[in-house]
Amino acid sequence: MSSVLSLHYNKIRRVLIIALLLNWAVALAKIVYGLITQCSSMTADGFHSLADGTSNIIGLVGIMLCAQPIDDDHPYGHKKYETLFALGIAALLAFVSFNLAKQGIHGLFHPETPSVDLLSFTIMIATMGVNFYVMSYEANKGKKLQSDILIVDAMHTRADLLTSVSVIVSLIAIKLGFPIVDPAVTILIAGFIAYGAFEIIKTESAILCDAVAIHDPKQIEGIVLKVDGVKGCHKIRTRGRLDDIHIDLHIQLDPATRMDKAHEISYDIEDAIKKDIPSVSDVLVHLEPTEKRKRAKS
Repeated sequence: MSSVLSLHYNKIRRVLIIALLLNWAVALAKIVYGLITQCSSMTADGFHSLADGTSNIIGLVGIMLCAQPIDDDHPYGHKKYETLFALGIAALLAFVSFNLAKQGIHGLFHPETPSVDLLSFTIMIATMGVNFYVMSYEANKGKKLQSDILIVDAMHTRADLLTSVSVIVSLIAIKLGFPIVDPAVTILIAGFIAYGAFEIIKTESAILCDAVAIHDPKQIEGIVLKVDGVKGCHKIRTRGRLDDIHIDLHIQLDPATRMDKAHEISYDIEDAIKKDIPSVSDVLVHLEPTEKRKRAKS
């Protein structure tokens, strides 16, 4: 089991390293040329890309902690570190958003006229192509590997792609003689980033607060009722991450069912659920006599 877990996190780590190198290349191009041309929206977008790279580093640290095997102090494993570090990425995004908004507001009251040329547009379009690749790559791998950090990081990069579009609009406006658009777009970028942080916090806090992981309990009930000996199933509860779902449920058995047979049925239920829903890691089955027999006794 530990070797499978290690392989899983090695795949996630590889994706994050590739994304980190590409994000840093994109950030360097935008920041350097943005500072040279005094284009605050391009510079702001560059720092957003730099934040993407920083979030990759946070993700790598989180994955290192997640990959630790189960121990006496963590009998359920360390997978929630991934959720915790995803929230760390959201905090970083919020910090970047605040600073960019402050920079944009300053630019509104102290306007400068940036220099815009063909290279400005070339850099933005080229870096957008890289961002689109990183976003698609991380999103696809995140879904395949069921990794919160990769999915969150893809959302982060998607925000970078949207803000790059805003920067191009800003460059066009500057070229047409409207430099005030530059700080305004910087504030807009800050808004995009803040919204991305909010979405991440909303998703990851639901996991930490044990929100429902499988929204259709009928799916689980249908699996359970197919197991021989089960007369009924109710009180189904689910929680956890998409790749680490915990389920507890109550089943009804004939009161005459022997204890060893009842336990055999509970194991069959666990196997059946894990077979149909591979992301389930733990199933707790509560055994009850049928309601009809219970009422007859009372």
